Amino acid sequence: MIIAVDGPTASGKGTVAAGLAQHYGLKRLDTGAL
Repeated sequence: MIIAVDGPTASGKGTVAAGLAQHYGLKRLDTGAL
């Protein structure tokens, strides 16, 4: 499963992505760290 979270700067994307990853037992990839 791939879930993409998009939005403006400082809108909470990382927080939402972390919560989704934990809830669904998925790995999280932060493209900003690439």
